[in-house]
Amino acid sequence: MMTSYLNTENIARSKGGVEYHPLRPFLPENAKVLFLGSFPPQRKRWCMDFYYPNFINDHWRIEGQIFFGDKNHFVDLEAKRFKIDEIIAFCHEKGLAFFDTSTAIRRLQDNASDKFLEVVEPTDISALLQQLPHLRAIVTTGEKATETICASLGIPTIPKVNTFVTTPLAIRRGAGGEALLLWRLPSSSRAYPLSFDKKVEAYRQVLNLLL
Repeated sequence: MMTSYLNTENIARSKGGVEYHPLRPFLPENAKVLFLGSFPPQRKRWCMDFYYPNFINDHWRIEGQIFFGDKNHFVDLEAKRFKIDEIIAFCHEKGLAFFDTSTAIRRLQDNASDKFLEVVEPTDISALLQQLPHLRAIVTTGEKATETICASLGIPTIPKVNTFVTTPLAIRRGAGGEALLLWRLPSSSRAYPLSFDKKVEAYRQVLNLLL
């Protein structure tokens, strides 16, 4: 049986057009990087019960290429699924955490586009950070996620793609008091107009710096 990070209580709460986050936060205690997207796509687009579940999203192919020199390292090509147990073990080993900037949303259209998401309830970022004493940076992977977290944390300047800003949360337990950074990386969605190889290099530079 494959691992699942489904939050069944939140799925049951979703009604009246409002969707509550269907996944539990994935927060390894040793995490140095917290990836925050906007919100998962509709469940009909999932191939696993974990983050970046859409088989045509390239997040796990990017990770595979960076760390193993093989974009299909985490891909079960025959089943058209991602290898969730290998992904979870890898994230624990490397110190990668995952959640999203919205806890509840409405979809204004029947698709997975962030531009048609209405944020009903932003995530309590401070509550997440309290569980991540070694965190060095938050990484966002889309415009909506970046805008939402900047609004939540009172960051006046929204970073451009492949740049970072310093968050107001400058004192971190167990991290030598270094500033907590907010990095914005290109979306791993194939709808984002950047080649796979250029996305790999962008992610590689940031992860090599932070891990």
